[in-house]
Amino acid sequence: MSLELVICHLYPDLMNLYGDRGNISVLVKRAQWRGIDVKVISVSIGDDISSDVDFFFMGGGQDREQRLLAPDLVHRKGDKLRKLAEEGVVFLGICGGYQLFGHYYKPKNNPRLEGIGILDVYTEAGDKRFIGNVFARSKLSGYEDFTLVGFENHSGRTYLSRDANPLGEIIKGYGNNGTDKFEGAWQRNVFGTYLHGPLLPKNPWFADFLLEKALSNKYGNIKLSPLDDTLELKAHKKAIEIISR
Repeated sequence: MSLELVICHLYPDLMNLYGDRGNISVLVKRAQWRGIDVKVISVSIGDDISSDVDFFFMGGGQDREQRLLAPDLVHRKGDKLRKLAEEGVVFLGICGGYQLFGHYYKPKNNPRLEGIGILDVYTEAGDKRFIGNVFARSKLSGYEDFTLVGFENHSGRTYLSRDANPLGEIIKGYGNNGTDKFEGAWQRNVFGTYLHGPLLPKNPWFADFLLEKALSNKYGNIKLSPLDDTLELKAHKKAIEIISR
């Protein structure tokens, strides 16, 4: 059976900090190396959302960019995105994308920005920026022995409510809010995280996990063939060594 994956990059012209765009490249290449056809669609302010998308990605941005796009995300695209999330389509939001996938983000001295509520989380700005490398242990069911590494730089404090699950448990770093020792969140097939770097090149297992989720939602149960991740795992291990010093 020939497999095809359609990825939608949300607001790539506004939301792309610390190499976040590299996550798209990783998803494309890891799919193509397995013979999967991949189509990437860029969608920004004023553009409509296609129902054929299998995977949505949204990177990080400053408060200014979030203010620019939030009305479009919520009022033009929100209903469609919520419907697709309920249908099991995969979403990955990084930093600002993570925040706007939640119920709201309240900047320090500006009005609250409404999110689309596909993650049961909310974010409020704090006085201190959380900056540095992060090392976390996966909290995904069946993947508790896996680890995540990345780089965080955010003043937002994100809090998980009833229906959201933590993506990881902090070993080093601040994570969602610096107090509950959680990093990121997931709900259905929607995933959010503060990890830049970009995230997926140094965490190849998580890239494949997301690809399998997206393909399985479209075609039924799909198990990807393994790849030679020698270099990726060396990068992951080196990041852990640096963080743990």
